[in-house]
Amino acid sequence: MQFVQEWAQTAELSTNQDDDDAGVDKSSPQEEMITTSTHHFGDGDDAFSVTIIESMKEEYGLFVWPCSIILAEYVWQQRSRFSGANVIELGAGTSLPGIVAAKVGADVTLTDDSNRPEVLANMRRECELNSVTCKVLGLTWGVWDEPIFTLCPNIILGADVLYETSAFDDLFATVAFLLQNSPSSVFITAYHNRSGHHLIEFLMVKWGLKCMKLLDGFSFMPADKASGLSGNIQLVEIILDNDKLS
Repeated sequence: MQFVQEWAQTAELSTNQDDDDAGVDKSSPQEEMITTSTHHFGDGDDAFSVTIIESMKEEYGLFVWPCSIILAEYVWQQRSRFSGANVIELGAGTSLPGIVAAKVGADVTLTDDSNRPEVLANMRRECELNSVTCKVLGLTWGVWDEPIFTLCPNIILGADVLYETSAFDDLFATVAFLLQNSPSSVFITAYHNRSGHHLIEFLMVKWGLKCMKLLDGFSFMPADKASGLSGNIQLVEIILDNDKLS
């Protein structure tokens, strides 16, 4: 198994204004780095690779972060569990874990903020590029739009969704709602263990959730993949705490 970062292309976006245009400020050229990364899974007859389009504009959420690579590897290693499952990825961004889930036979819905159309559009391109069929849905955490009521997942994925503490409450509200829609389902997330750890514990109790499994994110990573990653990353499986709900 090997994770390969490939610089595939560089796109230069230029805004040119006619010197004769009155009342319009001239804009300087702006460069945007566009790359692709290729991620390999398996080394036998069932091996495959996933190609991801990335942008160096981090605010777009179009970059493959270490948590995404770790969660995708976990999906691959647990592929028999994902085959045939109804899977939702929250805050999917580049969608690597969700695409891997689709590759191993899951019925996948990729979601990200409804207010980020450029990310949703890129998710559709990722699916086409990797020859997988996934639903792409705008879903804003803590907002109860009609689409969320139709989602009944077996497995919910989230890579580095525990990033901005201001969004934690809305995230856990959304996760709790989805788990209640499918009481036997599980939320699997890989996250950097930052200073918000106590807030995470508090919100899990608030929303009637509990940790079922906690792993060091690097404990199951092949050495060649782990060598290119850094950070204190944990992978946790979260379920409803039925004792608290009863």
